[in-house]
Amino acid sequence: MTTRAEQRTMLIRSGRGSGERFGGLLLILVFTYLLSAFTASWLVSAGQVVLFLAVLLLALRTGRLQRQTVRVIAIGVLTGSVIAVTLALADHSGPGAGVASLWTALVLLLSVIFIVRRVLSEPEVTLQSIYGAISAYMIIGLMFAAVYSAMYRFGGDTFFAHGSPGDTRTFQYFSFTTLTTLGYGDFTAGGSGGRAVAVIEAMVGQIFLATLVARLVAAFRGPRLPAGPAPEQASPEQASPEQASPEQDSRAAPQARQDRRAAIKAARAPGMIRLRPPGTARRRPGSAPRPGGRNQAGQSPDPATRRGARHG
Repeated sequence: MTTRAEQRTMLIRSGRGSGERFGGLLLILVFTYLLSAFTASWLVSAGQVVLFLAVLLLALRTGRLQRQTVRVIAIGVLTGSVIAVTLALADHSGPGAGVASLWTALVLLLSVIFIVRRVLSEPEVTLQSIYGAISAYMIIGLMFAAVYSAMYRFGGDTFFAHGSPGDTRTFQYFSFTTLTTLGYGDFTAGGSGGRAVAVIEAMVGQIFLATLVARLVAAFRGPRLPAGPAPEQASPEQASPEQASPEQDSRAAPQARQDRRAAIKAARAPGMIRLRPPGTARRRPGSAPRPGGRNQAGQSPDPATRRGARHG
């Protein structure tokens, strides 16, 4: 019988051998977020498009799709990413950057769909599955940040209230504080469109945490062991004669003798009524029949036998 710790180790090993790369995907996302948080250059937006393209390719690799479908999606994403990077480099503060931001949001949306689909299709919950759920949650925050950036570029560089300026790291900060419903209040959306998108992001973040991540963490505790003996610990009496081994036969013989002794002892217990055939002589067990008496069938011996018994 395996313990829960052994079962959990088996699940983790099976997740590592199934071709999943959710751990590496999470590292790429954390690196991308830190890169944009500590760098205020316009080149970060172009670099993020390339990194998010790598995220989508990893999601496609773990999506269990047909090769032809993967090739078509990969070619389309590569073409769109090249165009987006070109627009971001050519017009890094205008509508070109807005188009690149919209393309980034679309790439991240596809990544979330493939990752969540892969995680939910897994029959077992592994540590890699939990990494995938966390990666999807982080991608949602980055996706809404790209949407805010696109709204900022298309809206004449106005998004926040009181005329606060916006850049990549500011939008990501606002997105994650909205996704986690922290609500510090230092940045708020000024227009009705930005507020509506922020409300949708807050709802998505709460539903995601309450359903997918909580379900995976609860199921990661491991399946409960069934009650009763395991099949390999079944008693020799329950095994069929075809499946019985010589060791089981040797263990079954003393058990059978003990059962017979217990039956004889129960039959000799006080108060038990023992029935005998009619005419059978009543004698103690183990004693010889009396001379001239009746035999076990209840018949008397012949006269010659009785005379021999008298003279003897």
